[in-house]
Amino acid sequence: PETAKLECDNRGFNYGDAAFETLKYTSGRLLFWEEHYFRLMATMRILRMEIPMNFTMEFLEQEIIETVRASGLSDQACRIKFIVNRKSGGLYTPLTNEIDYLIKASPIESGPYMMRDQGVKMELYKDYFMPPGLLSNLKTNNRLINILGGIYAQDQEVDNCFILNTAKMVIEALNGNVFLIKGNTIKTPPLIDGCLKGIMRNQIIEIIGSDDDLDLDESSISPFELQKADEIFITNVISGIVPVSQYRKKTYSKDTSLSILAKLNSKVFA
Repeated sequence: PETAKLECDNRGFNYGDAAFETLKYTSGRLLFWEEHYFRLMATMRILRMEIPMNFTMEFLEQEIIETVRASGLSDQACRIKFIVNRKSGGLYTPLTNEIDYLIKASPIESGPYMMRDQGVKMELYKDYFMPPGLLSNLKTNNRLINILGGIYAQDQEVDNCFILNTAKMVIEALNGNVFLIKGNTIKTPPLIDGCLKGIMRNQIIEIIGSDDDLDLDESSISPFELQKADEIFITNVISGIVPVSQYRKKTYSKDTSLSILAKLNSKVFA
């Protein structure tokens, strides 16, 4: 890590011409590796990046595990960031579609997913809006709305923000997908609204689908609905499920969220 260098004409650095996956390594394995791999391959195809012949699921997994080992983190839980960028050359229009890649590992808390004792306090970010469409579903290096939303959250002394699309519908939080609970119905924005195609989002949708007591509703969420919900939680692969405790003056419970978290841990760590 000390000798890693970034070229000054790196296209990810200059133009955001890059995509990434954030993964969780724990108990000696990568969680949801197959799902991450296929999402990365799909993203690279959409971005017209040339996928190397050796980019098999087994090869990339070994590259990540070797990075963890070289970082002295084999016995710890890690956050892995796998970045793919188009090779240097050209201005906006690249000279090649060949790629370079970078793998970073940093330690995090290990073990099963845990529910935060204190949920997060939220606000609505309304300065800029995410356009619906396929590019918004991808994990690319273009994250300005998330960055500016994070600064806004600091200014407002809250933990996180809801992001809106250009139709003024809630699509996600700054760092994950959003699920809203009202009675036995759990609602989450559809991909067509512009939310991230999250790995943990898919896991939670599968859990809800296998529970006869819960109904899944993939449809647009208006800001007005946030204050009518019984519970709201945020999902990502690092934290699992993060409950929302407060949005403006509305406070939320987390009973159903706890139940879903228990099922998630049974599914992942059984």
